[in-house]
Amino acid sequence: MKTVVAVYTGQGLADPLKKVFQELLPDVRLVNIIDDSLIGDVVKAGRVPPGVARRLVQYYRHGEELGADVILNTCSSVGEVADMARQLIGVPIVKIDQAMAAAAAARYDRIAVLATLPSTLEPTMRLIEKEARAAGRDVALVNGLAAGSFEALNGGRPEEHDRLILETAERVAGEADAIVLAQGSMARMESKLAEAAGKPVLSSPRLGVEQVRDVLERLAGLEGGEAGVR
Repeated sequence: MKTVVAVYTGQGLADPLKKVFQELLPDVRLVNIIDDSLIGDVVKAGRVPPGVARRLVQYYRHGEELGADVILNTCSSVGEVADMARQLIGVPIVKIDQAMAAAAAARYDRIAVLATLPSTLEPTMRLIEKEARAAGRDVALVNGLAAGSFEALNGGRPEEHDRLILETAERVAGEADAIVLAQGSMARMESKLAEAAGKPVLSSPRLGVEQVRDVLERLAGLEGGEAGVR
């Protein structure tokens, strides 16, 4: 049985992502490492502070020690730490939003990035730009920061959180060919946002797990090749 270790900076995505794994990778052992202090420290600093980066690398190492075949980084705010950690960790690290960013960059010329925090918005925009350069494409990015929505959710006002995200999607829709959801926790609103905005909406959880599946299949093929050589 293959093992995937998912590293979370908060609680909100663990249960929805577990359902995606059960659908797409039912025979995989999924192990969750959750430290919800991480996103709080990122929000407070407005960036990824060194202490958060160090703890994340430690969690990736723990994942490797737990027998992970693949480590899944589930938080877009810290994706650039995962890039760096790939040089230090002996198993593949998949970023949950990389497949989404690559798909958006390949298909659309004007992309609105919807986020509840600047600390998530900015790295997601950089990731899309990076994927666009890799594909030899130029894309225009639209800032879709839903100001106040994160505070509303933390303050126990989920209806206000959803309203602010919906209003932001409607506002940026006229400037974009598609909308990208920077946070995996927003995926539950994907259909509603697409209907309201009248534009395609991309979210990361399913695409991220599909990429994990692809990596596991590639690793299995390599193992099979080595067995054949022996």
